[in-house]
Amino acid sequence: MINVALHGAEFFGRHGFYPEEQLLGSKFIVDISVDFEPKAELLHDRLSDTVNYEHLYELTYTQMQHPRKLIESLCQAIINDIVKHYPYVDTVSVTIKKLNPPMKGKVAHSGVTITHRANGI
Repeated sequence: MINVALHGAEFFGRHGFYPEEQLLGSKFIVDISVDFEPKAELLHDRLSDTVNYEHLYELTYTQMQHPRKLIESLCQAIINDIVKHYPYVDTVSVTIKKLNPPMKGKVAHSGVTITHRANGI
């Protein structure tokens, strides 16, 4: 089993339930972890035999451009894109943290984590 991950990828997005959040936007931190069995012998040294973390970033960047009311929806859309492009993955976990969410007091970040397992367990 191999794990490919991105940690602390920073994005600006216009996600939030309230219209002001979508108007002003906010910073988000995304962590992605993908577990899979390699498609071929890794000693062949081919990028096509693994999950490309640069591509994970690009998929996430694309989804970050589409405002959503819930970061849960955003998280699921990122997972769906990863599974679509890498159908052989066993587990995909995405965490999205919204920095400085609009609260009455200081909050460093709010967050959501969704984990997709190919076997459903």
